[in-house]
Amino acid sequence: MKMRLAGLTLLTFSACTATSDNLNSAAQGGDVETASAARTLAENKVSTDALAKWRSGNPSWYAPVPPFQLIGDKGAGVYYVGTKSLGMFFIPTSQGHIVIDGGMPDQGTMVADAIVQLGYDPKDIKILLNSHAHLDHSGGLAALKAMSGAQLVASEGDRSALEGGFYLGSEEDVYLFAPPVKVDRIIDDRETVTLGDVTLTAHLHPGHTRGCTSWMMTAEQSGQSYELLFFCSATVAANRLIDPPQYENIVDDYRLTFAKARKLKPDVFLANHPGFFGLSKKRQMQKAGNPLAFVDDQHFGRFIVRSEQAFEAALAKQTAAAQSRR
Repeated sequence: MKMRLAGLTLLTFSACTATSDNLNSAAQGGDVETASAARTLAENKVSTDALAKWRSGNPSWYAPVPPFQLIGDKGAGVYYVGTKSLGMFFIPTSQGHIVIDGGMPDQGTMVADAIVQLGYDPKDIKILLNSHAHLDHSGGLAALKAMSGAQLVASEGDRSALEGGFYLGSEEDVYLFAPPVKVDRIIDDRETVTLGDVTLTAHLHPGHTRGCTSWMMTAEQSGQSYELLFFCSATVAANRLIDPPQYENIVDDYRLTFAKARKLKPDVFLANHPGFFGLSKKRQMQKAGNPLAFVDDQHFGRFIVRSEQAFEAALAKQTAAAQSRR
């Protein structure tokens, strides 16, 4: 995926609070952080001019895809509610619903409309999860939170960027602003989020952002259980790795993430950019009659090998460029 940033082409990179008793189960694995209610959100500085440039420079991010079920038995599992090049996911449960990522700042209502098309009410969203705090994935969360009263669960590493509405390390770049959104619960590595009959486990994979968070769950289809991974990201994108780094210890974080990710072998690999997991090809296979088109327990391993190679190449390139300037 590509985006235009300040003339360069680079690789991508007041809400109400829910009080339902159902959120007791949503907070399993950790209580809602009550201190968050006392914090004041930053001003929303997203401009219509910036959004217009994003739209014109990245049309595939806005290209509609009819929502559909990726995997799972009827009325359960995981549904795709994103666009051609931005992945957003809807997970219905018996006690309300979960959404992972909100797309761009003007796409919260688009995600809600997709949920309506599937026959569900967006007001029944109880939990919002975020892969990472970049505007093309966190941008729509504030609108979804305002319309549903859902809890936002995120990592400590990404909280400042989510609540500040900025790109960590490029805080003054107005082109990268997102609507600030309050985090209701901080999630740590291997902690779980449960709602109804669905449990997701957080896997912190820092690097792409300081708090980049992948999520894992199981889904049942025709009597078989499958392990799903919603991978955060491991691309370098617009990040500075050195001189100065986007944030402290970013290189070590990437390498830690690659080491952790190599140990994961999900049956179904999903991600916030559908090109990462081959959505188009697999969807065509599914429509042609293969109900398990998204099941491939080797795909993620191949993806991580390529991602690590790309990271090391980017690090070498940035290092050489820095040395040439000295």
